[in-house]
Amino acid sequence: MTRPAGRVLTLLELLQSGGTRTLAELADRLGVDRRTVRRYVDQLIDLDVPVESVRGRYGGYRLRPGYRLPPLMLSDDEALAVLLGLTAGRRAGLTVAGRTASETASAKIRRVLPKHLAGRLDALLESLALTDPPGGSPAAPDAGVLLGVADAVRHRRPLAIRYTDRDGRRSERTLHAYGIVAHAGRWYVTGQDTGTGEERTFRLDRIADARTLPGSFDAPAPEGPDPAQRVLSGFATAGYRYEVSLRIHGTVEQIRAHLPAALAVLDEPAPSAEEDPATERWRQVEVRAERLDWLPPVLAALDRPFVIERPQELRDLVVALAGRLASHARRTGREEAGP
Repeated sequence: MTRPAGRVLTLLELLQSGGTRTLAELADRLGVDRRTVRRYVDQLIDLDVPVESVRGRYGGYRLRPGYRLPPLMLSDDEALAVLLGLTAGRRAGLTVAGRTASETASAKIRRVLPKHLAGRLDALLESLALTDPPGGSPAAPDAGVLLGVADAVRHRRPLAIRYTDRDGRRSERTLHAYGIVAHAGRWYVTGQDTGTGEERTFRLDRIADARTLPGSFDAPAPEGPDPAQRVLSGFATAGYRYEVSLRIHGTVEQIRAHLPAALAVLDEPAPSAEEDPATERWRQVEVRAERLDWLPPVLAALDRPFVIERPQELRDLVVALAGRLASHARRTGREEAGP
């Protein structure tokens, strides 16, 4: 883009900010003389931009009240990508400060799109079904907290936070933040709590304040787990009401397809081990959970031999599910056979 053309666009941006801009102010902001400003104004008028001249002591130039810019210069694919991204991000919990920002952004884009394109995109969004993230409604962090944590992660600066845990206990901590992870509708930061020396994971929506401190810290060893792996492994080993111990006969891939790292600890062989990943064998699996009712359907879907070592409540639930399935199968068979 040539420099004069760039200045014309800058002039338009200045006028869009509202109010009347004096000739002297515009000349100073653009770095040109007043005659050149008038020429740029004429170019905008030639492009059908309604620039008005205001006379008097406080006169200058302004845009006609109520004027809106022409539609965004987005192709069909670009507009679709933006609106789908905003919609999916909102439903997945990848938003900040609630849903207002993404909803108003979507509304602004729709307002300036050509009518035929807006209608087609609205039809798609109305017919699109997106499931809510596991665990209920998304929990959005404060935008200032999220940006403050991200700055500390990027520059390896210590981070002071005020945190409220799930039991309502409040504390102040200093964290060496390794990374931010979005998972299942929530945002997390993982790092080392300098007060205890332990690696911890904190939910961002439970952080009331985050500010960077002087100094810096060394990044974790590159061969270690990345932030996402740290968060998921923390979920699997956190304290819950039930500690489930299973033995499942299958490959790592078969088991992980139904019991991912966020749910279960599995005795996976080290990458350097000689064992073939496709080898089926008995493997120890540990699961921690607040409820057990979701586990029997998962074990049934796994369709691999398994042994429940503990607790007894899970054995009872599995037996009850097996009985219901057998009853349904017998009833369906009788109905199909007829009289």
